[in-house]
Amino acid sequence: MSPADPQDDAVAADGRMRRALGRLRRLDGHPLLLGAARALRSRLPGDVDYGDPLSTAGTEPPQLIGQRLAALSSDRPSALREVGMSALQVWQSVSEASGRGHGHEEVAILFTDLAGFSDWTLEAGDTQALELLRRVGKVGEPCVERHGGRIVKRLGDGLMAVFGDAAAAVEAATSMQDALRDVEVGGHRPRLRAGVHVGTPRKLGSDYFGVDVNVAARIAAAAGADQILVSEAARDQLNENVRTRRRWVFNSKGTPKGLRVYAASAEGAG
Repeated sequence: MSPADPQDDAVAADGRMRRALGRLRRLDGHPLLLGAARALRSRLPGDVDYGDPLSTAGTEPPQLIGQRLAALSSDRPSALREVGMSALQVWQSVSEASGRGHGHEEVAILFTDLAGFSDWTLEAGDTQALELLRRVGKVGEPCVERHGGRIVKRLGDGLMAVFGDAAAAVEAATSMQDALRDVEVGGHRPRLRAGVHVGTPRKLGSDYFGVDVNVAARIAAAAGADQILVSEAARDQLNENVRTRRRWVFNSKGTPKGLRVYAASAEGAG
């Protein structure tokens, strides 16, 4: 008997592996197994739609795992995907129960942007506009972190951030305005405007959605250059370091009727 050829053994092992993977793939997509996994998931607590692009957007471990699961099985139904997403769905539900999920945690929502930025960009051009945004981000974004906030997303010439309370949000916005006084590009000095509202928005992935987010964005859009506007809910959380004055009864599409807003400024925000 001739000795076994190592190359033949490798080829045979590779063939066995391919057949095993093929059987596993067929089992993973079997209608009965898939139906059972989906039925089980529908009975579990949490968001049964967890796994879509909105719920898995972000850089936290659960979102990264969800992204990988979705990518691995994007071309076909998968029972393993449903099982994996079920675990993440339950984790999300547990997080919500402890106040870290969507719709239960009260946060102060801050929106900012640069007044007149679009008009200035038309004359200044893309190169100077990019340089300005880089300088604004370099001096402005640390103000958010310094006051205990978290940047949710960057929005062209502005950003959205969340804080534990409205006073911290106003102080961060004031600090950003102060920091921008030392920024100049092409003879232009940026002027920041901001809006703050307090609510319990729905959290999906690393982003927030819902009426409270829309209200904060609308309030920011109504602010003038170097102005910070806050809703009445935000005003109720302010401390003695923040001064306010009545601005108007705010009527804008997508906001509650009779919403009152106030102009705010913080002393010694740093």
